[in-house]
Amino acid sequence: MGVIPYNEKEVKLLARLMRAEAEGEGQLGMLMVGNVGVNRVRSDCLDFKQLANLQDMVFQSPGGFEATQKSYFYQRARQKDIDLARKTIKGGRYHPASYSLWFFKPAGSCPDQWYNQSNSGRFKSHCFFQPTQGDCPKVY
Repeated sequence: MGVIPYNEKEVKLLARLMRAEAEGEGQLGMLMVGNVGVNRVRSDCLDFKQLANLQDMVFQSPGGFEATQKSYFYQRARQKDIDLARKTIKGGRYHPASYSLWFFKPAGSCPDQWYNQSNSGRFKSHCFFQPTQGDCPKVY
């Protein structure tokens, strides 16, 4: 059972997104991208209202993921990536992305805030940002 509703097609979709967005960051980096995706589905707040499922989250526009515009995203999901996606769907949280709804790769240091959300930390080249519990209680 997962912390959000899902089907097998969506597990593979999340696996492809995690790989396309963060393969260069290793498995932990990919898990953190999975956290952000799952958190967006859970949240029903801010820019992520009415995302009913992983499919909605992955292809949200505007506000979705840049990787969906590149051919690498459309390659078949690998089993090891599917296994990582399942970990995040089942509730695994990985700091600094545990409660994050955003991440990006800055040219330099991480800003203290991004879209008015606080920096929760950096992992390799990506900075993560989380809402307050008051703004998005379902994420927590």
